[in-house]
Amino acid sequence: MSTFSGDETAPFFGFLGAAAALVFSCMGAAYGTAKSGVGVASMGVMRPELVMKSIVPVVMAGVLGIYGLIIAVIISTGINPKTKSYYLFDGYAHLSSGLACGLAGLSAGMAIGIVGDAGVRANAQQPKLFVGMILILIFAEALALYGLIVGIILSSRAGQSRAE
Repeated sequence: MSTFSGDETAPFFGFLGAAAALVFSCMGAAYGTAKSGVGVASMGVMRPELVMKSIVPVVMAGVLGIYGLIIAVIISTGINPKTKSYYLFDGYAHLSSGLACGLAGLSAGMAIGIVGDAGVRANAQQPKLFVGMILILIFAEALALYGLIVGIILSSRAGQSRAE
């Protein structure tokens, strides 16, 4: 008679969620930073006085990695099978939490990179476009913030699978 219930593998899914949150968010942050950084460098050749003003997309892309770090820390602190039972439900909750935050951060980073690149180049030619570019960047950043919020909600569901 086997006592294997499947819950022995649950921490694997939890740790996978923590890794997914960090890796995908950092991929989005890296892409957004690189893509918009290329735009800033290209624009800086013609209008060097606008470089500091045009660094906003790079900063916004960098924040995406912090979102993934927050969720990864929340998840990893919730995984301790020695002190409290950790079931498959908990592992899946943490996996979905990490994927929600990580993939939202990846998509936001792609949007920020593309908008940041085109936006800083356009801003160099027409300064009136700056406010519009910032608004678009804010809406792109909001996508990652939605993923962070959903990730926190999902990770808080872990531990509620069975009454102990």
